[in-house]
Amino acid sequence: MKKTKLIVKTKSKIYPIYFGNDFLNSTGKLMKKNLPDVRKICIISDNKLPKTLLKKLIKSLKNYDLKIYKFTASEKVKSLKVANKIIEDLLKNNFNRTDCVIGCGGGVIGDLSAFISSLTKRGLKFVNIPTTLLAQVDASIGGKTAVNTNQGKNLIGTYYQPDFVLSDVSMFKSLPQREMISGYAEILKHSLILNRKFFFWLNKNGKKIINKKDNNFLTKAIIESCRIKNQVVSKDEKEKDLRMILNFGHTFGHAFERTKNFSKRLNHGEAVLLGMMVASELSRKKKLLSLKELFLIKNHYSSLKLLNNIRGVFRKKDIGKIIYYMKKDKKNINEKINLILLNKIGKVARPKKISLSNVEIKKFLNSYYV
Repeated sequence: MKKTKLIVKTKSKIYPIYFGNDFLNSTGKLMKKNLPDVRKICIISDNKLPKTLLKKLIKSLKNYDLKIYKFTASEKVKSLKVANKIIEDLLKNNFNRTDCVIGCGGGVIGDLSAFISSLTKRGLKFVNIPTTLLAQVDASIGGKTAVNTNQGKNLIGTYYQPDFVLSDVSMFKSLPQREMISGYAEILKHSLILNRKFFFWLNKNGKKIINKKDNNFLTKAIIESCRIKNQVVSKDEKEKDLRMILNFGHTFGHAFERTKNFSKRLNHGEAVLLGMMVASELSRKKKLLSLKELFLIKNHYSSLKLLNNIRGVFRKKDIGKIIYYMKKDKKNINEKINLILLNKIGKVARPKKISLSNVEIKKFLNSYYV
């Protein structure tokens, strides 16, 4: 498979994403090309990353002074405590602004690594090597970095763009189907908010993507998804208005995750899938989305056996807690819960237009249990 490059343009930085198959051993060459002044590199990696892949990365970077941290990735790792420990170590080892942090893992590792890069000496170089489908189509573009708190997900963070991203589909060989479905959630989201044609392409090819049947289809889906996100982020890097549409399904989804205490029983992608379905049904309830369009979305979920009903995950008594965490969402305005809803497949209602009270949300969620 030929290596492809997408240039991401934001106000703060222009950087490349390299797409391809089995080219992790090119990391050293890409470092020299994009970051010639780097001498020290901190690699923050996921413990679940196959040893052969990590060895390949280390071998490619043999000419650098390396420091390596490995974590069992979970939302609980995304904390100020973990970030502070690594930052203290980097300072002890005299890492300078010309030196680099490489995040090699899923979204959790990417968020944590970028957060550390942005804070250490007000900014080290940062390279993102996302190893899951979710991370490649979501965290690879946008520059959002964050850690979690007891009050909710991603409430402490910065905007910090990488210097380059390496997106390698060979990383998915050992990825369980559940993780592929988790990543597919973000691909589907991008089609629902901005690209109707892409949605119908996914209708035909979704199973091939989730089942890893063909790397060409998988790569096409990743690149198209990244192009859609780039289209948004390049116009609104810091989520003043347009970028809010990328949160379709996430206001519900993040609250679902937090209500489950970031349990392994509900991962981020599953929570987003559930959140998008609830948001789609609310769009219909608000007479923004036609019944025909809602059926198209529901049929897509059914054909791929995607998580689609909160009754199978939450009990009625959980609604109060869900709303509590929805109220903590960063996008809320004037004590109301701000939501991104659909007008039709490929088009959302204008950001900041839909704000609902706690009572309205509670009434709607309660309707699932009647």
